[in-house]
Amino acid sequence: MASRRIVTGAHYGLKDWLAQRITAVVLLVYTLILIGAVSLGAAASYDQWAGLFGQGWFKIITLLAMLALCWHAWVGVRDIYMDYIKPTAIRLSLQVLTIIGLIAYLCWTVLILWKV
Repeated sequence: MASRRIVTGAHYGLKDWLAQRITAVVLLVYTLILIGAVSLGAAASYDQWAGLFGQGWFKIITLLAMLALCWHAWVGVRDIYMDYIKPTAIRLSLQVLTIIGLIAYLCWTVLILWKV
């Protein structure tokens, strides 16, 4: 009977590679929309800027961009933690703090967007 090799590790591979690329494209599209709005004068003053962010469609794409940013950041930071922080307790603590921080940023984004 052949021995079964026990493989350890995260095994995120392709899923995380795709997540990084897809979220980067979402962020690029959002950045281009912002650059277009600014260069067309849709955000030349505070009132215009608030008007731009006050529109429902712009709130949605901003929230989607923030979700993409948080996911992109999580994948990158988690990989850095796994590669460079060997003590499990410290790595887990940092990961939990990072998750709490990213969730807080998302909540803060929602509060800001729906106040406008």
